Amino acid sequence: MATHAAEDDQEKQTLIKYAESSVDDPPNLIQKAYRSTAHLANHLPTGTALAFQVLSPVLTNQGRCTDANRVMASCLLALCALSCCLLSFTDSFRDEATGRVRYGLATLKGLWVIDGLKPLPPELAAGYRLGLVDLLHAFTSLLVFAAVALLDKNVASCFYPTPSEDTRQVLSALPVGIGVIGSTLLAAFPTSRHGIGFPLSPDT
Repeated sequence: MATHAAEDDQEKQTLIKYAESSVDDPPNLIQKAYRSTAHLANHLPTGTALAFQVLSPVLTNQGRCTDANRVMASCLLALCALSCCLLSFTDSFRDEATGRVRYGLATLKGLWVIDGLKPLPPELAAGYRLGLVDLLHAFTSLLVFAAVALLDKNVASCFYPTPSEDTRQVLSALPVGIGVIGSTLLAAFPTSRHGIGFPLSPDT
């Protein structure tokens, strides 16, 4: 009898440990998702990423959203997404006359200098024309920002205060998928642009 009781206790302890590990699975998945996509945030404009990190807990009331908070959080997400997209079309160059780094917006005709000073000569500006790679990187920036936003606990709690099991799984798995797609696109189609909010190249 004592032997059977000991075996029953051992089985119960095993089941309890298994149940505890199962409860910890969702946070572990979220942590893995965060690690897999966190490095991709480096491909976002620095100012945009910083603004989102600072304003997100404020506008979402740390995840405890009212209707007004959701409107403000939606505006923040829209503005940050638009910023990521537009800043992907910017580029920089060093003015040989002044030695200053100047920024411009890539267009179909070339680089449109946005500081109001002397524009680039047409033959030099033509080297900065807008291309398909720029459109691809703008799309990738949107994907990366979407992954970062989904991993933000304040945003997730604001829009999904009581998520179902299916929603929880989507919020855990979707950023991982976005991370894989983003990494593949960035590796397959690198860009030489160093626009506003992105690190300058040593040659700039």
